[in-house]
Amino acid sequence: MKTFYITTPIYYPSSNLHIGNSYTTVAADAVARYKRMRGYDVMFLTGLDEHGQKIAQTAEKEGVTPQEHVDRICKSTKELWKLLNISYDKFIRTTDDYHVKSVQKIFKELYDKGEIYKSEYKGMYCTPCEAFWTKTQLVDGKCPDCGREVTEMSEEAYFFRLSKYADRLLELYKSNPDFLQPASRVNEMINNFIKPGLEDLCVSRTSVKWGIPVDFDPEHVIYVWIDALSNYITALGYGSDDDSLYKKYWPADVHLMAKDIVRFHSIIWPAILMALGEPLPKKIFAHGWLMFDGDKMSKSKGNVVDPVVLSERYSVDAIRYYLLKEIPFGADGSFTNRAFINRINSDLANDLGNLVSRSVSMAVKYFGGSIPQTREGGEYDDDLMSTAAQVKTEVEKYLDELQFAKALTSLWRLVSRANKYIDETSPWVLGKDESKKDRLACVIYNLCETLRIISVLLTPFMPQTAESIQKQIGVSENEVTWDSTQSFGVHKGSGISKAENLFPRLDTQKELEELQALLEKSNKQSAKAADEKPADEKEEKPQIDIDDFLKSELTVCRVTDCQKIEKADKLLKFTLFDGVSERTVVSGIAKYYSPDELKGHNVIVVTNLKPAKLRGVESNGMILSADTPDGGIKVVFADGIPAGSKLR
Repeated sequence: MKTFYITTPIYYPSSNLHIGNSYTTVAADAVARYKRMRGYDVMFLTGLDEHGQKIAQTAEKEGVTPQEHVDRICKSTKELWKLLNISYDKFIRTTDDYHVKSVQKIFKELYDKGEIYKSEYKGMYCTPCEAFWTKTQLVDGKCPDCGREVTEMSEEAYFFRLSKYADRLLELYKSNPDFLQPASRVNEMINNFIKPGLEDLCVSRTSVKWGIPVDFDPEHVIYVWIDALSNYITALGYGSDDDSLYKKYWPADVHLMAKDIVRFHSIIWPAILMALGEPLPKKIFAHGWLMFDGDKMSKSKGNVVDPVVLSERYSVDAIRYYLLKEIPFGADGSFTNRAFINRINSDLANDLGNLVSRSVSMAVKYFGGSIPQTREGGEYDDDLMSTAAQVKTEVEKYLDELQFAKALTSLWRLVSRANKYIDETSPWVLGKDESKKDRLACVIYNLCETLRIISVLLTPFMPQTAESIQKQIGVSENEVTWDSTQSFGVHKGSGISKAENLFPRLDTQKELEELQALLEKSNKQSAKAADEKPADEKEEKPQIDIDDFLKSELTVCRVTDCQKIEKADKLLKFTLFDGVSERTVVSGIAKYYSPDELKGHNVIVVTNLKPAKLRGVESNGMILSADTPDGGIKVVFADGIPAGSKLR
């Protein structure tokens, strides 16, 4: 049996995995399911990269050990992958005993070969990325990968002789153009990293204790990239007493990842394998980022899209479909609430859902769910069958090339053809004429058979939806194998029964408003949880004396008018009467109050604040408000106190 080994990068443990993090894993799952259906013995690997300074610092803030911290995150990560129907075969953690032992052996072997040596490192270190940079590599003095601040560090360290592999890497790219894809990544690696000069790589730390110790020099901890990258072979038993899986599956058929870590996988990882004398992976594919409204998803930016929220409201398969259909794999793509809702309505409800509902309903209505075994041919039949055969071939081609969007576009061509076939043959007209009974049976059978083929081809992308279709059209296991799609006429014609619509049509505007509110609530809860600290760890603001406090002029003002500011979702423009005259104040509370809710109320205003311009409007003061436990904002009203009253 042919083998197929596919991996995602092992993820940094985070309690806030979002739809962008899930993109790689959903794509890898689609490939793994497809290959299994084609008869391959598949190994699909994912997992967590659990060592490093950032992990230790986060655990310390939480008041737990690093191991307790990563154990908790591991549980939530596995729960998310279960929710998204990820069919991984192995989940590796870099804290696993077998991984630790194998990494120590790898490090020692490289050291014994002279590929690793001890020296002193001086450079700029980015803690979130766990990466060292030279000053020339920094962008505006910050980390070139994440844009955060870096710290100058100097310490004793072991180094891997990465510089000696520059020529071999260039030859690899030249002789094997399929090794790194898309092709644009090759030019990026050559021009940005190899040609400017590869430097030897720092591969140990003495200032970090949460990691795998160098067994022959325990003051050193093995630095993240030899530790993390080696997971692809340690998961298979490399360096252990039982390396049978390594012999069976290595080299990997494809490493999937986002483009921000392609440098480590296409430069450092091949060089390490070259130094070990081991085969290289066959392909590294670096896809683009999944953006939100044109910006990269980030917890700090508050634009994270929670897959749990989406799956609970719309189904896991709706998420999987959007991720794989909306974005050409390899390019940057964007998640927008509107595009997501539109895909559900147009592709899933109108096209696929409508086809299943109409076909199954007519099979039950006209034949009680069991279609007579008549195969009378007629107009349009041949074109439907021909389209099914073409689409099957195209889906295979595109899936082999990791072109998920093209594969789904092709599959939807068959969905559209089947819907058109219903309009062309008009079964409801045939059903009124007893002499047309055989023709009607042929039409309904052809529709159910087309649905069978669609459901099989859909399985890698939307497994739950495919299964639901198969239950409605009453097919058996041997009728839903990949090979069964090569023939038209496999369906036995019985066991058809109606179920609920696969994807009910949504009210777009209402859905957009409710989805926006749900995602905002999720982001606020995540931010609140991340910012919460034990009481004795919370930062205290500096104390002030009475004179400092008295500098603030707090005045009760009446809201005489309130309006939204055009093209500013968060801002409201207030006209306030302070007991003497009117003033304009701009406040960012439009998401929590409508203008009509505020008109006529008395509020408390800092009236001696320096004027500031917001969206072209001069604001003279600040309205006092308070944070609420649910992440909202509540204005401090002063109804009953006359406008112009001073607080003291």
